[in-house]
Amino acid sequence: MPDSMGKRQRRDVKARKAAAIEERRLARRQRAADRAAGVIPPGPGLGEPPEPLIGPGDDEQESDEG
Repeated sequence: MPDSMGKRQRRDVKARKAAAIEERRLARRQRAADRAAGVIPPGPGLGEPPEPLIGPGDDEQESDEG
């Protein structure tokens, strides 16, 4: 039986995941710095929720069809 039992593969996967996490972290920091400098506009934030797609009269029409 081999000595590794998949250890090398697990180690490689963990290394790839760690590299991807670090890459995303650096990208977030760069975007935050760009927003602070005014290079890119700020995101939409957590303002008011979007308006519903169904209007007030749409509910009545659906119930009449049934």
